[in-house]
Amino acid sequence: MSSAEARSAVLTPGVHRITVDAAGISLSGLLSTPALALPRATVLALHGAGMSAGYFHGRAHPDVSLLSTATRLGYAVLALDRPGYGDSADALPDGQSLAEQAETIRAGLADFTAGNEIGAGVFLLGHSFGGKLALTLATDDTTFLGVDVSGCGHLYAEDSLESKAWQRNWGDLQLYPPGTFARAGATVDSPPIQELVDAAAWPQTFAELADRIRIPVRFSFAEQERWWRTDDAALADLVAMLRGAPRRGLTRVPRAGHNISLGWAARAYHTSALAFFETCLLDRAAA
Repeated sequence: MSSAEARSAVLTPGVHRITVDAAGISLSGLLSTPALALPRATVLALHGAGMSAGYFHGRAHPDVSLLSTATRLGYAVLALDRPGYGDSADALPDGQSLAEQAETIRAGLADFTAGNEIGAGVFLLGHSFGGKLALTLATDDTTFLGVDVSGCGHLYAEDSLESKAWQRNWGDLQLYPPGTFARAGATVDSPPIQELVDAAAWPQTFAELADRIRIPVRFSFAEQERWWRTDDAALADLVAMLRGAPRRGLTRVPRAGHNISLGWAARAYHTSALAFFETCLLDRAAA
């Protein structure tokens, strides 16, 4: 039994709280696994700025949980509180840079995989700042099977980095189940200062990383995405920059705001992301 297994505890049926050792840094998170079989593969889910692993297990309605949807389709999901959140918040009050987070997450994933069945391998699924981290992890690394990114592009929308943008990034409130915002206290927190620095530099960072990604990539954008440019020209440029990716996908999610995985569109989005991962598994089998 790995240390990650030993420190897990039941949260809701099929979902456990878990802690992994990331080279001396304690990372908390949530884990779900299929009940009756080994997982087809494992999804490493990475939340956005000011969020937590609970973003992927929304409690306002059963349909919005990635962890529940994925296990029904045979996948395990490890949703980690990124460095600077959860158990590591006190040790890392300013957070870590993207490069440092990538190393910490790798160490935590190594601790997890040492004693847990992961199936065919690990997929990355990142939202917003977690999407930036997922793409950083995917750079120059073909051990991951593929990556799906939501709520993250490469060109910010006008005024999106101004402070007022934080008040409008959810989109229309009716896109979310009743009770979403009453429960948001367990999910939403202030982002560490280092993330604000890295967020401002992201367009240049992505330009430096993009053609070094050698695994399948899919970008998903909400219909009411207000952080990023999502016009046709910007998205065509985004996909074109991923020159080394063997498969490049792009989808728009109707009836969704930036925080797709907490809204009514969550089930449709999660199912489509897992369908993309199924295609990646078929590609691997045929190679």
